[in-house]
Amino acid sequence: MLAFLTGKRAILRLRRENLRLDGARTRKIVSLGLSGFFVNMTNSLVQVVCNATLQACGGDTYVGVMTIINSIREMFIMPVQGLTNGSQPVEGYNYGARRYSRVREAVRFTVGVTVAYSAAFWAIAMLFPGALIHIFKSGPDILEAGVPAMRVYFAMFLFMSLQIAAQGTFVGLGKAKQSVFFSLLRKAIVNAPLTVILPIWMGTDGVFAAEAVSQLVGGLACFTTMYFTVYRPLGRLRDGDPGL
Repeated sequence: MLAFLTGKRAILRLRRENLRLDGARTRKIVSLGLSGFFVNMTNSLVQVVCNATLQACGGDTYVGVMTIINSIREMFIMPVQGLTNGSQPVEGYNYGARRYSRVREAVRFTVGVTVAYSAAFWAIAMLFPGALIHIFKSGPDILEAGVPAMRVYFAMFLFMSLQIAAQGTFVGLGKAKQSVFFSLLRKAIVNAPLTVILPIWMGTDGVFAAEAVSQLVGGLACFTTMYFTVYRPLGRLRDGDPGL
C-alpha cells in the first residue's frame, strides 16, 4: 500500500515534506480522542474494582455473573456507539458550515433513536433476563444470582444512552474538555467509589447498584449540560452567525 501511495500511479502521492505534524492541530486531535480513551480506561478500572469486590463478597459465581452482564452490555451498546460515532461528522461539518439548524436536527435524531433503541433493550433486560443469560451460560447458580443482578445493573440504562449521545455531540463539535470530564465522572468519580462503599451495607447487590446509580447521575449530568450549553444556545443562533 505504501509503495502504491508513494509511487507514480497514485494521483495524490504521499510526500515526506507534507507529513510534518502541526502542533495545534495534533493537540486538537489528541484531545478529542481522549474521550474514548478515558471511557475504555475507566471501564477497565471499574471492572477490576467490581471483580475484586464481588470475589470478596460473593465468590466466583458473582464474578461470572458480572462477566456475563458486561458481555450483554457490550453486545447491545455497540449500535448506540455506532450511531453516535456516525453522527459526529454530520454535526461537526454542519457546525463548521454554520448551519446550526442542521446540527440541532442531528442531535434530536441521534438522541431520539438512541433512547428508543435503549428503551427496547431495557424492556428485554427487565422482562427476560434469564433468556439473555442463557446465551452465555445456563447453570442454576448463575441464573439464581444473575437474574436479579441484571435487573439492578440495567435499571437506569436509558440514562447511560443519554450520556453516550451527549458525549458524541461534545466530540462532534470539538468540545473535548466536557466529553473527557463526563467520561471520568460516571466511572472514576461515581461508580468506582460506590462499588467499594455500597457493598458494605448491601453485599453483592451494592456492586450492581453502583452501576445503576452512576448511569443515572452521569447520564443526567452529561445530557443536561449538553442541552443547556450546546443545544439551546444553538437554537438562538441563525444559520451563518458566528459559533458558540
